[in-house]
Amino acid sequence: MGHINARLTIHGKVLLIERLTVENRPVAHVAKELGISRQCAHRWLARYRAQGPAGLLERSSQPRSSPRKTSPEREELVLKSRRDLKSGPMRIAIATGVPARTVSRILARHHVPPLACCDPLTGEPIRATRATTNRYERKRPGELVHIDVKKLGRIPDGGGWKAHGRSEQVRGRGIGFDYVHAVIDDHTRLAYVEIHPDEKGVTAAGVLTRAAAFFAANGIPKIERVLSDNAFAYRKSVAFQQAVANIGAEQRFIKPHCPWTNGKVERLNRTLATEWAYSQVFTSNAERAAALAPWLNYYNTERIHSGIGTTPISRVSPTS
Repeated sequence: MGHINARLTIHGKVLLIERLTVENRPVAHVAKELGISRQCAHRWLARYRAQGPAGLLERSSQPRSSPRKTSPEREELVLKSRRDLKSGPMRIAIATGVPARTVSRILARHHVPPLACCDPLTGEPIRATRATTNRYERKRPGELVHIDVKKLGRIPDGGGWKAHGRSEQVRGRGIGFDYVHAVIDDHTRLAYVEIHPDEKGVTAAGVLTRAAAFFAANGIPKIERVLSDNAFAYRKSVAFQQAVANIGAEQRFIKPHCPWTNGKVERLNRTLATEWAYSQVFTSNAERAAALAPWLNYYNTERIHSGIGTTPISRVSPTS
């Protein structure tokens, strides 16, 4: 089998050599017929004359030496940082001083699975991923915001099964759920999150109103469109529809059964779970709730977002 980028197969190279050495045709004419450059034709002819048929075999493009290759010690530092931080290349780069692109290559070379495939507590691979080539991003802040709700089981006082293991005594039966309402700007990834005991339309309307005020206070004075899934609170609630109208926005819905269309807030939900809700063993529901605001401030102002290469707040256009 030839090289993946080779223009000619072995058969094509044999034709090249026959037409040049047996038929004595001009190199330029034969090269044009076979779709290669004259330099390439001369190179294969020279290899054939020097080595015979063996010279027509493909050679590895790997360099004979790599004097600037990352040392094993630095590679091990990167791998240790990945295990300890459970973060992507950009934050590992800050912690280790190794460029983010080099971190990515090191992780790939050692077959380290993506964070999305791993358990947030142990880092062990637990799931497969769905990939898509379709990616979009709005051109300006406020052009589109995504909204969604994530459901989390409440934590009993003293800690749940993550603290004590699974048993009948710590199952947390009857204590219900928290509903994490998240709103994120498509262009900047600036996020606003609240915890509520329900996912009703009135609750979602209040979240959207306060999110609009939060965005305005941070340099995004106008929200043009609000994108959500087809949940009852978004599609049927008069209160939510009125909230959308009050902020002067247009309401949009994703195609049913296609949650990746609302991918930016779905990704925020996963980040919330990994870096906040399940990042440590909380001993009470109140303790977990209290940890949200500091983490959200870190997300907006300090954390390097891998999708944009900077912090969300730094992407907000300055207002006059």
